[in-house]
Amino acid sequence: MGHLKDRALKQSQVLKGRSEPADNPDLKPPVFSFEYLQQGYCVSDCSSEERGGVLGKIRVLSQLTWQQLRQAPRHGLGYEIIDRSSLKSAVPLVVTEDVHLIAFRAIGKAPMVGFRFGRIFHVLWVDRAFTLYDHG
Repeated sequence: MGHLKDRALKQSQVLKGRSEPADNPDLKPPVFSFEYLQQGYCVSDCSSEERGGVLGKIRVLSQLTWQQLRQAPRHGLGYEIIDRSSLKSAVPLVVTEDVHLIAFRAIGKAPMVGFRFGRIFHVLWVDRAFTLYDHG
């Protein structure tokens, strides 16, 4: 029991000593959520190689701030805004009309599309087969 308590204490000391920027989410890296992932575009539909690609991309994106990601090229580490009218899938009700949908390249050029709320990027679709919208 003492071992777990010691580990928790060390972890809290590490987190306490870490310098955090002010509460501006643009100055922090994204946190990824799969809470609203849509059926048919799920990571469970991906091959293990594709899942590895998604996880690798999330790891890389997690090292940059939202501000850095916004300034990066859209086909590199950056993202692009996706017009909802171009989607071939219904947008979940949790996403209101005023929310921008954005796409990060996740598996090569295949995107993961979702929305940002503060620091959190909610992944809605992993578009591994390029069927969610026209990728002109």
